[in-house]
Amino acid sequence: MELLKQPPPRKLPAEWFTGDAYANVIRRGEAPSGMRANMVRFTPGARTAWHSHALGQTLCIVEGIALVQSRGGDIIEAHPGDIIDTPAGEEHWHGAAPDQFMIHLALWGTDDVTWLEHVSDDEYHGPRVGTRTRTRT
Repeated sequence: MELLKQPPPRKLPAEWFTGDAYANVIRRGEAPSGMRANMVRFTPGARTAWHSHALGQTLCIVEGIALVQSRGGDIIEAHPGDIIDTPAGEEHWHGAAPDQFMIHLALWGTDDVTWLEHVSDDEYHGPRVGTRTRTRT
């Protein structure tokens, strides 16, 4: 067992994010597993651009309210303890609700991430489906 030194958080690039988001690297994806893990903190309204992961991605919501959407799907409003699994190659985005900070643990393989266009304000503010009530908000 080894206690690892935590590197400082890094601000994530504007090319991939709208608003401010910061990541703490937990696991860098070294062999043999290739698993990567980041704790990501989003300011209110911050979100990723549309993107996909060749091997998929899993998000565990830790704090706040997350908004998550797959291309063509509903915006899901996820809460602490919710786990969102995105299959390999599925285009999606995720971020914080407009009025809340949000933290999630992101898990993915050492795959290439394909970054696409930014999520428009109209897309971001679309109708939501809540994980607690399964009703549109």
